Amino acid sequence: MSSSGIGVMTPTEADTGFAYQRCRWCATASFRRLLCPVCASSDLKTEHSAGPGVVMQSRVVQRGTGPVRSQALVRFPEDFVVPCRIIGIAPHLVWTGATVRPAHGARTDAGEVVFELCNPAEDNTRP
Repeated sequence: MSSSGIGVMTPTEADTGFAYQRCRWCATASFRRLLCPVCASSDLKTEHSAGPGVVMQSRVVQRGTGPVRSQALVRFPEDFVVPCRIIGIAPHLVWTGATVRPAHGARTDAGEVVFELCNPAEDNTRP
């Protein structure tokens, strides 16, 4: 796996987790930070999440004349939150509590984090 930025790893096909940072001083987990949000240490190490993430909040947005999309906050088991976009399902069908994983091969804007539902066939039946 190759590193492609601060705390971000390029996923491989067999990879289903997500890279984040953990402070070596206070052990706080965070995502895309230069300093620890708790103790302000710059001594951060990259770790790999056990995944999957859980949608904590989701909203449908449309900026300008662009397509409608889902923006969400996803919490991982290591207790860090990632702002992201959910793809592979209509934006209004993404709900709080849905499990997500990194989307492989998705074309994104620079720096944008993109996830997809873990079980889209089962999850499409939820209200």
